[in-house]
Amino acid sequence: MPQELLFDLESVDLTKTQIGREEIRQHNPQRFELEQLESIAYFSPREKIAIAVRTLREDEFWTKGHMPGRPIFPGVMLLESAAQLCSFYTGATVEVDTIFGFGGADRVRFRRILQVGDTLHLLARPVNISARRSLFKTQGVVDGRLVFEASIFGIALPPAAGGT
Repeated sequence: MPQELLFDLESVDLTKTQIGREEIRQHNPQRFELEQLESIAYFSPREKIAIAVRTLREDEFWTKGHMPGRPIFPGVMLLESAAQLCSFYTGATVEVDTIFGFGGADRVRFRRILQVGDTLHLLARPVNISARRSLFKTQGVVDGRLVFEASIFGIALPPAAGGT
């Protein structure tokens, strides 16, 4: 039985950018190789949905070693990508002076292989958000097909040592 998507992707223009990388960086501290979100195509706290875009490129660090001769996007990076979307959503909607980190995952399923050239659309819908923790349902979609799903838990991180 096909899994139902969290949101009707046909109702959104996924080629448009609603939120760019600079605004994402206001809520997410990841940079360089670990910055996973390219843009957010759709963000509506009223509708409880966020859709991010992530294009898998040949020049990324994981392509050389996972798997040589057949680069496959690592599942742990797929989870991290979804967690970053959840962190952005929480930071953009909850007034707290902290960032949200990856607290865990449940009901994780990888349904298809992701490779260089794929454009991944990450969907996140909050189940519960507070100033200390969050829970989201997430999915990954490539070419209209479900490739990944998980429930992702976020936790408010304590301030860095030295107060920065």
